Amino acid sequence: MSARSRDPLRLDVEPFAREAGELEGHWPLGQLQRLAESAHAEARPAESDSVHWQARGELRPVRGAPPRPWLHVSAQTSLNLQCQRCLQPMAVPLDVSRSFCFVHGETTAAELDAESEDDVLALTRSLDLRELVEDELLLSLPLVPRHDSCAPPAPMADSEPGSAEERPNPFAALAALKPAGRH
Repeated sequence: MSARSRDPLRLDVEPFAREAGELEGHWPLGQLQRLAESAHAEARPAESDSVHWQARGELRPVRGAPPRPWLHVSAQTSLNLQCQRCLQPMAVPLDVSRSFCFVHGETTAAELDAESEDDVLALTRSLDLRELVEDELLLSLPLVPRHDSCAPPAPMADSEPGSAEERPNPFAALAALKPAGRH
């Protein structure tokens, strides 16, 4: 197997799949910049935080056509996100496992992807596996991260109890403009 087909930053998918290649490793979470930027501002990833990943290739037979290369990818990490209820950091475990079918050409990939439940990508001789793993981890982030139980943040310091009653209703001026006979 060529060195490029074993380099996760320049993975040659077709020979990797043909030889049923397997790769596994750890990347520092900070190297996945888009994912690291998703973390809570006060709880960014430490240098020791990492993403554990695995990749396995295979060729699957296709009736009436040559076999297609497949790439099975999984990754696990934990990221501190901002709880949308209390606004404090919360550790969110991320665990993804996806399989991708590769075909020749962007057009063919788009057509098959539209009609298939499988994820179909255009075959490349230099796939950045770290970028693919980061994309999948980003897609697995919860839309609204929340602790199971937490208190909402305290009110702002400039708002005092009872001050809402003292402020005039902004729609009171509109009520004065309304004709007297209409309700």
